[in-house]
Amino acid sequence: MTALTLSTAAVAGLRADAIVIGVAKSSASKPGGPVVAPGAEAVDQAYDGNLAGVLETLGASGAEGEVTKLPAPAGFKAPLVVAVGLGAQPRENSGYDAEALRKAAGAAARALTGTKKAAFALPLADAADAGAVAEGVLLGAYSFDAYKDKGDAKNGKAPLAEAALLGGKPRDKAYKAAVERAVAVSEELNRARDLINTPPNDLNPEAFAAIAQAAAKEHGIKVQVLDEKALVKGGYGGILGVGAGSASGPRLVKLSYTSSKAKKHLALVGKGITYDSGGISLKPAGHNETMKCDMSGAAAVFAAVVAAARLGLEANVTGWLALAENMPSGSATRPGDVLRMYSGKTVEVLNTDAEGRLVLADALWAASQEKPDAIVDVATLTGAMVLALGSRTFGIMANDDDFRAVVQEAAEEAGEPAWPMPLPEHLRKGMESSTADIANMGERMGGGLVAGLFLREFVGEGITWAHLDIAGPAFNEGGPFGYTPKGGTGSAVRTLVRLAERAAAGELS
Repeated sequence: MTALTLSTAAVAGLRADAIVIGVAKSSASKPGGPVVAPGAEAVDQAYDGNLAGVLETLGASGAEGEVTKLPAPAGFKAPLVVAVGLGAQPRENSGYDAEALRKAAGAAARALTGTKKAAFALPLADAADAGAVAEGVLLGAYSFDAYKDKGDAKNGKAPLAEAALLGGKPRDKAYKAAVERAVAVSEELNRARDLINTPPNDLNPEAFAAIAQAAAKEHGIKVQVLDEKALVKGGYGGILGVGAGSASGPRLVKLSYTSSKAKKHLALVGKGITYDSGGISLKPAGHNETMKCDMSGAAAVFAAVVAAARLGLEANVTGWLALAENMPSGSATRPGDVLRMYSGKTVEVLNTDAEGRLVLADALWAASQEKPDAIVDVATLTGAMVLALGSRTFGIMANDDDFRAVVQEAAEEAGEPAWPMPLPEHLRKGMESSTADIANMGERMGGGLVAGLFLREFVGEGITWAHLDIAGPAFNEGGPFGYTPKGGTGSAVRTLVRLAERAAAGELS
């Protein structure tokens, strides 16, 4: 992972391979070419105050994520200047927003693949800005090459090795804390990305559980793993039913981070389908090639719990990873089968490709038994949510409007696009079953909301709960952008960490 340092060094004398500066689109009140952002004053001066003009000549506009490279001016030890777009210039007396800095730093880090050291001279008004730039660098420099031949030059260059944040204050406690937080969160988010990108022949439920056990041991987290025998003994019919068709048995992993100073208990539940073929209700061709990503919710929960432990948050954070592989075979659950869930309720399975809600139902009920202050589940649950919100925004449903607002605020603070969604009561009727207590399918229209209503049935009475459907942003099938790579993104990790921080501050409601 890219090494980070805070530096007060003068940019001209800094030994580096590149200097990253920010450039913005001029505001309506100041029409014209791109505007050089604060932090790059020394570079601009070396261009006789005409850096903006030079960049405009090269076609730069300051648009978000735009990268323009030019030779460094005479007298600089670094040979290259990289100008990265910050988007719209902020209003007078207001700084750049954290997400703009994060995206710009990420775009620059990606553009500097193969570079040993870069100096980032982006606007740093305070410690929070330093943290945002640090996150952008670490997330933007991510690459997944575990399965590539290291000796083959065609497989690309190594990520940016080192980044110095200019304008930072190495001895300032707030700046140091912001960068340390960025490192902990980004490393765990990138671990989640690694898990999502790992091929399903190497990441089955047992392997995922073993990784969780190793991380828990490293960071002082209590861990409990229920294998098939324990799941049968406990009556976890949903997880067992989904995993019944696979040669790789299911697991339920409980990760418990506790603090002696905790005042709140936050429970996180993640859908962990390590591969989703659809089961007997087999997915059509073209819809299953990326289904290794169907454990993104569990990866996000895992990463968030470990990050909470690394940050030493004064809250109790419990993670539940509901792990199974959904495969068709002679032992697989069939459409029409009835499963008895851990809660005791029976579910008629009308579609085996609506499996995520079944494993989550068992884990939600297990989490409810501990009476936490709030439960948040995370899942790549429905294609309907992708149709509703697109590929970059996740939906938030909840049984409490105030808590749903808290979750959305946490997502905004973290820089993750999210949108509140309703749970219309009239859609519950579509899941009525003449055979069982409830069916796992309802009306086709509003399918993402139907799934949320199903999950609500398995939340303990009186417990505050929210559901994050990350089906859109969890896996990026297009090109990279900002600090987001192609493939697994680690969606919701930062939102969950912010919620854990709010729990530590007693702000869950």
